[in-house]
Amino acid sequence: MAMDASEPGRGLFRILETGDPTLAVEVVHRDFRNREAAASPTACSTPGPAGVLASSAWMRSAFSDLRFAVLGVIHDSDQVWVRLRMQGRHTGAFVRFKDGALDQAVPPTGREIDFEQIHVLGLRDGKVVTHEAVRDDVTMLGQLGVFPPTPSGMLSMISWRLTGRATRAATHVSAQAAAAAAQV
Repeated sequence: MAMDASEPGRGLFRILETGDPTLAVEVVHRDFRNREAAASPTACSTPGPAGVLASSAWMRSAFSDLRFAVLGVIHDSDQVWVRLRMQGRHTGAFVRFKDGALDQAVPPTGREIDFEQIHVLGLRDGKVVTHEAVRDDVTMLGQLGVFPPTPSGMLSMISWRLTGRATRAATHVSAQAAAAAAQV
């Protein structure tokens, strides 16, 4: 029985929720490229299932109970559009990168995130081969107290930067992403 073209798209987000390497090999094409990996640890730019597993580890290190509630899926034979809500609790450092180096580290706030995203996935051979997204990152950063900046949020981020905790968090998150990528 042939798999519905929406299933690889749904599977991609199950991988991000769980870090399942078996599912990654089933759903992600070996030539997979993630256009959104620029703000992620370097391992997230790795082609194929390894890059998706690295992205999963990066996101799950910052957000416990990570969920991607699918609101709608539209597909044709070579593309899938997925509208969803990214949800979870910010219990680990949320580290963003620029050109492979630490850009921003948001210390854990314990706050819930819940915001919408739209993902466009390219398919080849029944697997996800490309990914790009439109995310409401401003809402997420607002939910974390980063934008607009609150005095306590800014002091926390500055303190992390000055004490080296931001650098240590970036190193730790990068190592977790690299270890996840090595699973396949």
